[in-house]
Amino acid sequence: MKTVVFSTKPYDRRFLEAAGQAFEHELRFLEPRLTLETVELAHGFEAVCVFVNDVLDAPVLQALARQGTSAIALRCAGFNNVDLAMARELGIRVVRVPAYSPHAVAEHTVCLVLALNRHIHRAYSRVRDGNFSLNGLLGFDLHGRTVGVIGTGEIGRVFASIMRGFGCRVLGYDKFPNEKSRELGVEYVELPTLFAESDIISLHCPLTPETHHLIDADSIGKMKKGVMIINTSRGAVIDTHAVIAGLKTGKIGHLGLDVYEEEADVFFEDLSNVVIPDDTLSRLLTFPNVLITGHQAFFTREALGCIAETTLQNLADLEKDGTCPNEVKPAK
Repeated sequence: MKTVVFSTKPYDRRFLEAAGQAFEHELRFLEPRLTLETVELAHGFEAVCVFVNDVLDAPVLQALARQGTSAIALRCAGFNNVDLAMARELGIRVVRVPAYSPHAVAEHTVCLVLALNRHIHRAYSRVRDGNFSLNGLLGFDLHGRTVGVIGTGEIGRVFASIMRGFGCRVLGYDKFPNEKSRELGVEYVELPTLFAESDIISLHCPLTPETHHLIDADSIGKMKKGVMIINTSRGAVIDTHAVIAGLKTGKIGHLGLDVYEEEADVFFEDLSNVVIPDDTLSRLLTFPNVLITGHQAFFTREALGCIAETTLQNLADLEKDGTCPNEVKPAK
């Protein structure tokens, strides 16, 4: 299938080309994101391969359809950036990578917890400057703490398992509780209970209308003073301004983010020589108890290999008989 790959980084090309040896797809790699301004670059391609910050709203989808594109291959699990109803109306098929390496994201989440708790990011900078003082670096034992996991799918379940290994009590919230998590010792509770009892809250839910700004001023008000919040799911699950207010009052003691609700023009780019135009993100970066990584939780060899193979297999399935187990359809 003739496919154009948007938002291409060197690692995307490396893994897609390696996986592509087993398929007959014709791939063209482009650095720009897919937007209404760049959609013409997809002219004549049967499929577009996109990532989390590409724009697939109604105007873009309509332009793709006019240009002959009939398939969208998401090389990610989330699909909140796609107008699925419009895609179906236009006859454009949408496929995704529902699971690649839950261990990659879960382990990165644990990294954020440990680094924030033991102030690794601050200690690293101090020691490089010859400052070996321990003042301000006091942490706490994870053993015996209560960890709240919102979203207990594959990633949330792996994270819960790791935290159970630390000796933590794990509370879970999910619209669809599962027995595998219960077998790990996860106690399912309602959100108010999870907010009130958790020392650490980790988000592993998809972005939907129900989860948009799930962490807002109201929910933060129900949490313990000094709570640690970690988000490796989707940025807009958190109301950033409410979180900043919580940090300023001390209600939030630590914040770890691998995603950010306005990340599209910032993450995955080198802005080291320019002024970051996002004042809210710049404000977050001033807090010593905030640790932000640039949407890298998925970034392991195993995960990238799986993403590439699944993406190309999805396209092959559509080309072969028009069916794909990883197709995404709009809710009825």
